[in-house]
Amino acid sequence: MKKQTISDEHQAHIRAFDLDISTKFAVEISHHLRYRNLNKAKKILSDVILQKQAVPFRRYNRDLGHKPGQASGRYPIKASKVILKLLEQLEANSEFKGLDTNNLIISKIVANVGSTSWHFGRKRRRRAKKTNLEIFAMEKK
Repeated sequence: MKKQTISDEHQAHIRAFDLDISTKFAVEISHHLRYRNLNKAKKILSDVILQKQAVPFRRYNRDLGHKPGQASGRYPIKASKVILKLLEQLEANSEFKGLDTNNLIISKIVANVGSTSWHFGRKRRRRAKKTNLEIFAMEKK
């Protein structure tokens, strides 16, 4: 199988490290937004923030209720706000590179577990939520 390469002049990317959002929510949002038009993805996230449309949960869907018109899902508002801000920055990066922002498609969006730190309290400790996010967008031909 031959690996497809795309030149850097037709794509833009953004990376963010140690975001204060849930990795599980970021994985489900990224799965929902992959291979979508950038403007459509921004519209979906604004609808999630306003709780008009739910993000379908496919992997982390244990004990989740169904949402209208789909199977299990949630409204991850905090993670959607952060990812929407990153998509706007990605659009600004692509505009700076001279790409047509109306024809951008999210070709790769990956959410990974970030560095671990602790919340300290009187009786117990728990890990802080940290997520690394990487988004690539390419120009549709």
